[in-house]
Amino acid sequence: MVRKQGREETVGDCFDAVTTPQTSSAAAALACSLRSSEKKPRLAVALSLAACLMAPPVLAQTADETGPNSSAVGQATKRRTPRAPDISTKLRIGVVNQPIRTALASAPNLSLMKRSSTDRVVQTQTRKTIAPFARFDTFREKGIWLTIPGPADTIIQDMDGVRSALADVGIGYIGWTHNTFANNQLPNAARSSIANQLYMGQNPTFATANFMIVTYDLSRLGIPDGQIVVGAEQQYWTWKRPGPDRVGLNTLAYYQTFLDRKFELKLGYLRNQNEFTGTLFGGISGSNMFALFQAGMSTNAAPTPAINLKYNFDDRWYNKVSVQRSISPDGPYAQITENQTGLNWSTANTGILFVDELGYKSKAAPGVPDTWLRAGIGFNNSRYKNLADLDQQRESGNNFHYIAFDRQLWQSDVERTPSRGIYGGFSIMGAPPDLNRISRYYELRLYAKGPFDSRPSDLMALVATNTAWSKIAVDAALTKGQLAHRDTTAITGTYTAHLAPGVYATVGLSYVHNPTSVTHTPQTQHALNLLVSTLIFF
Repeated sequence: MVRKQGREETVGDCFDAVTTPQTSSAAAALACSLRSSEKKPRLAVALSLAACLMAPPVLAQTADETGPNSSAVGQATKRRTPRAPDISTKLRIGVVNQPIRTALASAPNLSLMKRSSTDRVVQTQTRKTIAPFARFDTFREKGIWLTIPGPADTIIQDMDGVRSALADVGIGYIGWTHNTFANNQLPNAARSSIANQLYMGQNPTFATANFMIVTYDLSRLGIPDGQIVVGAEQQYWTWKRPGPDRVGLNTLAYYQTFLDRKFELKLGYLRNQNEFTGTLFGGISGSNMFALFQAGMSTNAAPTPAINLKYNFDDRWYNKVSVQRSISPDGPYAQITENQTGLNWSTANTGILFVDELGYKSKAAPGVPDTWLRAGIGFNNSRYKNLADLDQQRESGNNFHYIAFDRQLWQSDVERTPSRGIYGGFSIMGAPPDLNRISRYYELRLYAKGPFDSRPSDLMALVATNTAWSKIAVDAALTKGQLAHRDTTAITGTYTAHLAPGVYATVGLSYVHNPTSVTHTPQTQHALNLLVSTLIFF
């Protein structure tokens, strides 16, 4: 009885395998031969099944046929939205199972060992069928919190076997283009010339950033989890102040682990905005990290030399430190203008930035909500201008601190995709008001991953932020008779749709009270920005 019950489960697994959307033609033929045996004697069915069970090399070859070269776009789309078998499929399974159960009960020569071996073959085949792109996982950039999609979620996937050919020699790659547009919808928006624009959206504002990341797998040379990362970035803005046009280095890094992954080392030209804090999500929604950029943290457009070391206390608690060459104390615009390619060792008045982040991170699992708590501090000895007297000698000693927390509040698909559900979170950042124009930053966020069953990989977000400007900078502006405000408040709602493998589009609205920095005019106190963004991976 025990053997029969165990075999029923194995046959069910076998039929699940041959009826999944990712099934190869050979496996489908196997399913057809089993269905056609309904009218044959039970002995013939038993012999046919025994032949199937005794031929693991055939199953292994079938699994290999479902690799990256076989209809990759369709497989990736179907993997994202798995479907249960329809009623007719279930009926066929029930009819075929009945003679199979009888045949198995009368087949004493099939040893339990052979059955267990066959179970493993079927399970292996199922795993390979479900994840034909798993071989590329080792080529994803390591050491960053940012989750960049794998090849299955790109528009070219493994077209013509190019990715497979590169993977055979240890090379992986990912490229993407991020395009954003913002435009104030309120009347009397005080349109200006682009040169005199004061905030994003005052005039219709367009920006594009394009990336290419190439990795080389060093583990094939015996270096644990070893990886070399080389990346380039090109950007263009119609409004130049937040980011002048550039083409240059995005990253040049070496990564490896030590002592059974207790330690992770990464060094080179790094962009620490992707290594610390973890506050960006959902395309163009998410935290304003300028509070940390102004204090020296490197960005995608301004990588700097750095050494990062992470210690994993266990699979959840960690501490990560960085010794980084600071970006310009005058901000990212000055940094990029002086060092457009990103290859210079340093720029004017820059020193060393030390960052330390302590965190707890638990990934979503059935019944276990996704949780991420992190807190960090930074110390910078670059030479900053004192906002109380811009003409006096520069001084060092800048710093920042932050704390951020995200928690999954509800799991909408516990068994199949536990990461789907509703999340809540907050961020708090701070820096000294005498050396930084932003002295405090607060954020509350509520977002949903996979908000609808028909849209399991979409993202919907509602984010409220408050930016407190330096009291010293505000008082100085008021003394000069200028209109000044002490903070900026924004409420932003966005919806990001996963339109196709590798294609995302975001639309949203953002109401901003006092969208300019510190000073304003009567016409620039309010903005209602229409936000549109596209993100395409290849």
